[in-house]
Amino acid sequence: QVQLVESGGGLVQPGGSLRLSCAASGIIFNSYAMGWYRQAPGKQRELVARIDRGATTNYADSVKGRFTISRDNAKNTVYLQMDSLKPEDTAVYSCNAAGYGSSWFGKGIQVTVSS
Repeated sequence: QVQLVESGGGLVQPGGSLRLSCAASGIIFNSYAMGWYRQAPGKQRELVARIDRGATTNYADSVKGRFTISRDNAKNTVYLQMDSLKPEDTAVYSCNAAGYGSSWFGKGIQVTVSS
């Protein structure tokens, strides 16, 4: 059974930083691309950042230069370092594992950027 468990969310002031973590189990972690998605109230879920098996990364234009995705294959964990946070980054952030025709999401974690 595949499990993706996010942690590290919370409330932060504009301009602040948060680091999200996603611990994966039930998959051969280093064989899958990992990603972070987010969904704000009233909006569709969007891809924030993705890192493939070879550690190639890509980002949504709205977060380029502010967010960094990374993975630690020894710990079966993917991270999202979020800096210079803006109120418009407020959303539920979900971890994703994808590959070989399959895709899984974690339950998600709330990130709120507000003064």
